[in-house]
Formats: sequence, structure tokens, C-alpha cells
Amino acid sequence: MTTRKLRVGVAGLGRMGKRHAINFHELTARADVVAASTPDESERVWAAENLKGVQIYADYDEMLEKTDLEAVVVASITAVHAEQTLKAITKGLHVLCEKPLSIDVEVAQSVVSAYEESLKTYPQQKVVCGFSRRFDASYREAYERITKDEFGSPVLFRSQTADLYDTSGFFVEYAKTSGGIFVDCSIHDIDLMLWFLGEDRKLKSLQAVGVAAVHPALEASHDRDNAIATVEFEGGKIAALYCSRMMAAGQEDTTEIICSKGSVRVNMQVRKNHVEIHDSLGARRELPQHYYERFREAFITEAYEFTACCLDNTSPPISLQSSVKAVGIGQALQRSLISGEKVFFDERATKN
Repeated sequence: MTTRKLRVGVAGLGRMGKRHAINFHELTARADVVAASTPDESERVWAAENLKGVQIYADYDEMLEKTDLEAVVVASITAVHAEQTLKAITKGLHVLCEKPLSIDVEVAQSVVSAYEESLKTYPQQKVVCGFSRRFDASYREAYERITKDEFGSPVLFRSQTADLYDTSGFFVEYAKTSGGIFVDCSIHDIDLMLWFLGEDRKLKSLQAVGVAAVHPALEASHDRDNAIATVEFEGGKIAALYCSRMMAAGQEDTTEIICSKGSVRVNMQVRKNHVEIHDSLGARRELPQHYYERFREAFITEAYEFTACCLDNTSPPISLQSSVKAVGIGQALQRSLISGEKVFFDERATKN
């Protein structure tokens, strides 16, 4: 008996798009990548060499029009995430959109509204924003044990995303359309914060500060390469977020959830693997050099579970509305970062 496969199209074949394309094409047994699109000629050359049997398009709209798709993975630049997701929703396709849905919370909310309307016509449609850390085995274990009340109620959440220092200046150009360090770099930590402290929990206040330490040109885009934020929620919950783009040793993504009867830490002793080097320089271990090296297995799990929920008509693994809230918090932190002002929220969690 042949298992039916989900017919998938991939939009965008940059670094992340390539990874999604390979994961769905080669590592997800129930998925079949039948098309991919990118306006970049060099990426289309890569696709021709690495995605055998896949129809390659220069234009996203043409791919949607000419290919018999069931699902689309949107991995293009952030600036077109919402636009491409909306077009796929309108056609009744399932969508896995790379984070964030948009750099603007109102645009992100419009995606949710369009999806809710589309469900009236396509009740089995699934739309997911791909927050990869929710698919990581260590974060899932931490979440499951906390929800079982092994450590009491979570009180303080602290998390960081710290990228390897990029001497090419890539982030200076990227910052022009990324939405800023909190909407881009810290968005995973914000999503985890909502996951562990409660997606429906109301905000009380937030504040952020930052510096452009190694990429001063970021200031022209109202961005920074290092920033710290504090977030206060109703019910006595607080969070501290740290993000950096200048780590010398490698990627350092860590989280701690401090509860009333203990704490849970994920990846606080960052390591590439379990190899330790002992020589005349001392004892040391290597670190992952980029985000995907740390979370490769999580991305593979994400592809598998997205495919399964589409084919089996089960609930999406992440709430789309929570993804909108993450954008809203990131956007508010970015405003605080630039203005230097603390942001307060009223009982309806709207900015004062």
C-alpha cells in the first residue's frame, strides 16, 4: 500500500529555504516537494542541482498558479512572509511560514483574520508559524515537566539568543528589512516566554536597552547588535531577554525557567557535542557555529509534524494567534529600545 504524500512547494531558497527544502524533500517520508520558487538565479541553479525532480520557478505566483500543491513552506525574506502566506491561504493551501509572520503586528493579525475566514471554506486547512525551538527535544522535556508541576509555578523566565560574530556586515544590510533585533533575533525567546509563562497571560510593562558595539551602522536602521529587555506580566511573572550578534566562540542559545520549587535550564552549558579537548591551553569544548547547527533536529521534527497535521487533520502544533502576540511584543520592545522609554499596558494589554 502506497502512503499518500503531501505535495509541497517551497518559497525562497536562501539559507533557511534550502534547509527546509532538503528536510521536506529528503527527510520527511510523508512529504513530496514538487515545486520551489526564488527570484535569485544562483538559488535556482542550486535547486536544479539539489532538488531532483522538483519544478523550479522564478516567480512565487506562477508556482501557485501552475503547480498542483497542497502546502507551501514560506522561507523567503521576512518582508514578504505575510504576503506570500496570505496568497497561499486564499488558495486553500496549508502553510508553514518561517518566523516571524511579519515585522508588523497589524499585518500579522491580518494573516490570522484571513486564516479564520478561510477555514469557513477550507475547514481542514492548517497555517503554522515555524518557531523551531518548540520542536526541540530539550525544550519539550522542560515544558512537559513544568506543566506536570514538578517544580512548582514558573515565576522568572530568562533566555538568550546570541549569534556568532559576523565580520561580513550581513546584519547591517539585513536590518533594513528585519524589523530589528527583538523582532528578528529575540523572537524565539519571546515565543518561548509565552509558551512557558502562558500564551494568554496579560502584559503589564516592558523595557529594552541596547548598543551597537561592533556594527555602528546598524543605528541608521534604528537597530542594535546587543540588547537586553525586561518584561512584566500580570500574576507575578517576569522575564529577562538578552540578544547579541557578536559572540566570538559560536552560537549560544540558552534558557532558564525559575519556578517556586526549582529551576529548569536548557543548554546553559553550551556545546557542539560531547567532545572535550584537553591540551596545553587547558580544557575546552567547541560550540555550534550557527543556529541551524544547534536546532537541526528540531527543524526536521517541525517538517514531520507539520506534514502529519495536514495529512491527518490534527491540530497545528503552535497557535497562530500566539505567533502574532510574539510579533507585538517584539515590536514594542523595539520601540522601547529606540525611545529609551518603558512601555506600560492597560488591562486589555494595549499600549498606554
